Amino acid sequence: MKTIDAVEAWNGPGRGDGTITTVRPEHNALHARTERTAFEHWYFDAHLDNGYTVVGFLVKRRPEDPPMSRPWVEIIVYKPDGSRLQIAQRYPERATHFSTEEVDVRIGPNSARVEFDENGMPTYFVTFDEDGVRLDLEFRNEILPWMPGRGETQFGDGGIFGWCVGAPRAAVRGTVVIGDDSWEVTGRGYADHNWGVGNMPRVIERWHWGRLYTDEYSLLYAVVACNEKYNNLQIMPVMLAKGDEVLLSTGEVEFTVGPSVYDDVARQDYPETFTLAAPGRFRLEMRVQQVLQSHSLIEEIPVIGAKMMRPIADRLVGKPGYFRFQSDFTLDVTQADGSVESVAGSTLHELVALS
Repeated sequence: MKTIDAVEAWNGPGRGDGTITTVRPEHNALHARTERTAFEHWYFDAHLDNGYTVVGFLVKRRPEDPPMSRPWVEIIVYKPDGSRLQIAQRYPERATHFSTEEVDVRIGPNSARVEFDENGMPTYFVTFDEDGVRLDLEFRNEILPWMPGRGETQFGDGGIFGWCVGAPRAAVRGTVVIGDDSWEVTGRGYADHNWGVGNMPRVIERWHWGRLYTDEYSLLYAVVACNEKYNNLQIMPVMLAKGDEVLLSTGEVEFTVGPSVYDDVARQDYPETFTLAAPGRFRLEMRVQQVLQSHSLIEEIPVIGAKMMRPIADRLVGKPGYFRFQSDFTLDVTQADGSVESVAGSTLHELVALS
């Protein structure tokens, strides 16, 4: 099999950032492309002090969507009792707006926009409003936006995958309405943005994504495993911050997983444990406590996802599956004097298996 090169965009030296890219407003805006396989979405989530977790997507097109798909939004609400409320709605292009200058996105009644203070620190104003659920939230950054390197991985066949974290860590406040219930809320939030070109299921076998917070530390990571055609490359950007200072921006990490468990709903395996480490800098261990959500991505596609079509779809497309986990973690951070500070907590993270 002829292999294809992929070039990560680290600033160096090596697969890391000696100098971290200053994220400009346009980095987090629409990356306008004319290719039929162009994709792009903005993501927001908030863990609220009332026990709820809310998630919102503003999607121009997802990588797994058919070409020319209509833009859509998704809202997910995780309730304190463990139940989940999930809403998705598509809209025609005429009901949308995407700025190429800064975050200014509108899909039907759902929107996100940004304002900057005198130091360039952003605040995002986000509204999701579908089927009796309304989120009016303000994400006030506590860390400046971050990208791994210059933000884009370039694949030799013309493919692109980009990642900009508009809000690595944010203080959240606002209003949440669910049916007849309404709350003024506060909490901690996160926001990022993906874009690219290409048929990602033909490039990527699976990716892990997540972040965790303690009182002092913030850690963001993605582990993107490419297939044999791309030399089984693993792209593993990580950001570690203490307070508002980024300590580490690197792709030179080690990632290992423990024994796997099969999930009947997603029709995929998932690991029970995860370890991510940069020797001499940090070590993160996570153990899955609960699968909050799992599903088969192919079943979301009309016609193709129908039960009677599954054998054909499995042969042609594979069995793409999605997981959202709640895991306990231990984070060991090596200090400048060589001592190790250990912190622990609980976090949410995701796995998308495309093959």
